[in-house]
Amino acid sequence: MEQPIRILIVEDNVIIADDMQSMLEEIGYEIVDNVIVYEQAVEVLKAKTVDLVLIDIILASDKTGIDLGKHIRDKYNIPFIFVTSNSDRATVENAKTVKPNGYLVKPFEQQDLYTSIEIALSGFNYNEKAKGSKVSDSEEEEENHMSNAVLKDSIFVKKQHLYYRIQFEDIQYIKADNVYLEVHTVDKKFLVRSPLKDYLGKLPQNKFYRAHKSYIVNVDHINAINSKDIMINNKLIPISKDFKEFIISAMNS
Repeated sequence: MEQPIRILIVEDNVIIADDMQSMLEEIGYEIVDNVIVYEQAVEVLKAKTVDLVLIDIILASDKTGIDLGKHIRDKYNIPFIFVTSNSDRATVENAKTVKPNGYLVKPFEQQDLYTSIEIALSGFNYNEKAKGSKVSDSEEEEENHMSNAVLKDSIFVKKQHLYYRIQFEDIQYIKADNVYLEVHTVDKKFLVRSPLKDYLGKLPQNKFYRAHKSYIVNVDHINAINSKDIMINNKLIPISKDFKEFIISAMNS
């Protein structure tokens, strides 16, 4: 099931914040919350699922947006973009210390906001761990389990103006079509620009297999098989000899 990108806005000018929220909702993003100070943002990040944060550098509190950026880098593995009126060298150099995923100078248009978010999302590595204190083996094992459940149970796929989070279990098969891949779910198709082999590396190895030179399939969605094809959602998909032998072996084990 596709899920719109969830954004937290941290901006102490309520007029600007409301304008940003209207722009984002018009595009199709989901606004998790709209807060004005560091402390409120920290609480929202604890309580809710956030995919990206938009942060004003100067906030109505002792702690700044740069402090919040550092907190996100230390505690979470999500992208954030600084949205600020300040573009002087000192501010930019200070902002760079927390490695933001974007820097947007006010005033800006809806398209500027959209472009910054899309670039930040497309270039972000959700598999990296946030920095933090050392943990025990059991805590690390639990953290890895939660990472698999929360961060690695899905993949971002672009459709029109948005990146959607698609659960791995909802992907039925992927077809190579020239320079693009067609990612098929039960009722939708998404286009991705990627080599088939590279995309396979992003998917769970125990569910997704290269069934043919042009296809990756989710074995949980196979409905039927014959000597040359498998059937997924009433579509016949050609299979290689090696994949046929693999499926038959799995069926007989």
